[in-house]
Amino acid sequence: VQLQAFGGGLVQAGGSLRLSCAASGRTFSNYVVAWFRQAPGKGREFVAAIRWNSRHTYYADSVKGRFTTSRDNAENSVILQMNSLKPEDTAVYYCAASRNIIVSSYRNENGYSNWGQGTEVTVSS
Repeated sequence: VQLQAFGGGLVQAGGSLRLSCAASGRTFSNYVVAWFRQAPGKGREFVAAIRWNSRHTYYADSVKGRFTTSRDNAENSVILQMNSLKPEDTAVYYCAASRNIIVSSYRNENGYSNWGQGTEVTVSS
């Protein structure tokens, strides 16, 4: 499956952004779709994941209660709604997908075989 992430931009602290990860080539059925981010000078970190079929979601502690990931059936895409944004959320955000990944690996970038290009999110203070 080919992925495309979009929706990034510049926002003030406390604001909101909505990222989308669209699939082409096939549907997200039976996939786990995850969001990772990479801040300048830092490694890539897990943000959130959703199991498409069951809609079960998983979040990093740093975004729990502020970010929500969900599926958009009509658009065959996954949404990351980001609220109450903080300057430390500034990063390039990537979506990734895998059909063969176990729950214990959801937070590990090495578990994902399909990646979209990043979309940049900048939160000003």
